[in-house]
Amino acid sequence: MKYILSIDQSTASTKCLLFDEEARPVIRKDIKHRQIVNSKGWVEHDAQEIYSNIIKGVREILSDGRFSGDDIVAAAISNQRETTVVWDRDTGKPVSNAIVWQCGRAASICEEIKGEADLVKQRSGMNLSPYFSAAKMAWIMRNIRPEGKHLAASTMDSWIIYRLSGGKVFATEPSNASRTQLMDIASGTWDSDLLALFSLDKAMMPEILDSDALFTETDFEGTLPHPIPLHAVLGDSQAALYGHGCTEKGGIKVTHGTGSSIMMNIGSDPISSKDLVTSIAWRLGGRLSYVMEGNINYCGALTSWAVEELGILPSAKEAGRIASATSVPDGFYIVPAFTGLGAPYWQSRARALICGMDRSVGRNEIIRGTEEAIGYQIADIIRLIEEESGLPVPYINADGGPTHDSFLMQFESDVSGKEIRLSGIEELSAAGAAIAAGRAIGLYDGRPYTAVSGIYTPQIGDDDRTRMLRGWHNAISLARIYSEMNA
Repeated sequence: MKYILSIDQSTASTKCLLFDEEARPVIRKDIKHRQIVNSKGWVEHDAQEIYSNIIKGVREILSDGRFSGDDIVAAAISNQRETTVVWDRDTGKPVSNAIVWQCGRAASICEEIKGEADLVKQRSGMNLSPYFSAAKMAWIMRNIRPEGKHLAASTMDSWIIYRLSGGKVFATEPSNASRTQLMDIASGTWDSDLLALFSLDKAMMPEILDSDALFTETDFEGTLPHPIPLHAVLGDSQAALYGHGCTEKGGIKVTHGTGSSIMMNIGSDPISSKDLVTSIAWRLGGRLSYVMEGNINYCGALTSWAVEELGILPSAKEAGRIASATSVPDGFYIVPAFTGLGAPYWQSRARALICGMDRSVGRNEIIRGTEEAIGYQIADIIRLIEEESGLPVPYINADGGPTHDSFLMQFESDVSGKEIRLSGIEELSAAGAAIAAGRAIGLYDGRPYTAVSGIYTPQIGDDDRTRMLRGWHNAISLARIYSEMNA
């Protein structure tokens, strides 16, 4: 039996999985890393810790005893996007902790250059925002002021490739590069005007290879008996899209993780959108494919907040059960703008709020409110993708741990008015990267490798849906007003 080793380096943890010759996951090892959050709400990761966890995860797979390193024929990576690390290529050491995609500390840099927002949108496909990598890189260069002569600035994929190659390869690929806000998505190359706008040097940026390129060969620091090819790298959301089999125009999915990505394959030509992001799905065999996407910052992270910060929920797995047994008063909403609001609202200075409370609101009502907030945000983005792309959405593919939450899945179907189809494989990001690598080496063919494990259909009428969404949009307006009052 031959296996593909897939590394899914996500926001909360690093997952190492083996996929067999039918692209089925046969073993998985998860290792969490620290979420470093200060009093200002800045969010960081230790890039060295993350790399160490990758090596540890691979060693744990082999120590299981069921698998031989000789049977692992290729590796693949899917990774959290936008999270930014800058390191010295001479020493191999990061100049600071990585700034996580959730972190909005670079808002002031975006404010300084807001007069060029149209240029940024036109070239990169993205609204000017501190959540993308460019402003984070600029913040590090301005505030950390690293002095190395050979600095490298990129997303987590490049850091991992660099380390696995022993410092020999400094590379990325289009699905990640397009999320930096520094790439011209029409040409698939770094844009000199955008680099200059953020005061960044092109020499700091990695080479952009195809998503299914041979990036390097690695034995994971002696863990495997011989080096294997690292033959596919994809940003986690694009990897999930690929894993769902959404390789044709109009395919759409929702990935539920720490945050949530709602993404549609829009084909070989980019479509401009005012409030959504247009970026690159992948470049396979030299051919670019594009996506339209909206992201919410707090999906699983919202439930984690209820568990870890509020202490009102024993575990995230209990959220759906409690929510389904609880009702909330009309007009009760939680807006989770802890680090501002991303798509489709784009208010980086907005702050979280709970509104519409009466005396009946307690612990369980807040838990249900957090669940509903996830569904409302996703529904808004689905509606906008359908409008902006001009492509009908008959159903939504869904993946990620929160898909086990039946209350959340039904609520998403109700407020979006769409059928939700659950993936038979929970870790679609890891699967998508593994399938791309397997196809690159000829282990997998072009047939679909994932199946539907469950379907949710809308259970409410249009009038109820309209009323619920109207109240939600009023709550979003309140969050915006609060940000303007405290600007």
